[in-house]
Amino acid sequence: MTDTETALGYEQARDELIEVVRKLEAGGTSLEESLALWERGEELAKVCRHWLEGARARLDSALAARDAADVPDGDAG
Repeated sequence: MTDTETALGYEQARDELIEVVRKLEAGGTSLEESLALWERGEELAKVCRHWLEGARARLDSALAARDAADVPDGDAG
């Protein structure tokens, strides 16, 4: 992922991806423009996926820490 892509926040990437999809669905673009939009959409989807995977990892870590704190010492479950 490039520095520019990682600099995008999730919401910004998501909003731009929505706009790319809207343009593709509307049609009326040349093949070259459509391909460029598709490629940009793939990049934006990757950015969104990166943010969501990071959020999932943080959530899993927090839940695991909470669960570990809930288990009394010497109790394996």
